[in-house]
Amino acid sequence: MPEKINNKVKHWFALYTKPRHEFKALEQIRALSIEVYLPTIIVKKKWSDRKKKVEEPIFRGYIFIYADGHERLISIQQSSIVRTICFNDKPSIIPEWQIENLRRLLSEKPEVFVTDKIEVGAKVRITDGPFSDVIGIVTEYKKGEKYLAVSIDLLRRSVLVRLPEESIVKIVEN
Repeated sequence: MPEKINNKVKHWFALYTKPRHEFKALEQIRALSIEVYLPTIIVKKKWSDRKKKVEEPIFRGYIFIYADGHERLISIQQSSIVRTICFNDKPSIIPEWQIENLRRLLSEKPEVFVTDKIEVGAKVRITDGPFSDVIGIVTEYKKGEKYLAVSIDLLRRSVLVRLPEESIVKIVEN
């Protein structure tokens, strides 16, 4: 059963933006002094005449806010926002640990490996290194490499990251 939202308590919410309006939505919500998070990555784009590094949202069409009920309502009134992501007609709350995991993973710009002792599908916690305490699921195996996915369940999306061999990874019991 979804948690009842107290208008005075702040939670993380996902907002759906107009197509290609994530950065505009970021500006509009920041102007309201509401905490907002737009996870991005730098990608290399190639045109016929040049190559360029461009910042792009990881989750196209989504932006996250940390707000109370009143701030959420003000946010969805902005021209770049379409609506709040809801479940059973109630605004869905994203657990803070999921946002923190995502922030930590993206802050390190990782591209390294995981040990071979963990099987695909295992829920793991990193116990050492820059990703210490991040929880995720091992999703893929390729010639000695494993990838850790950190999911935002609400959006049915995952961020994949390769971890350093020296990272200590512990299987989490459900």
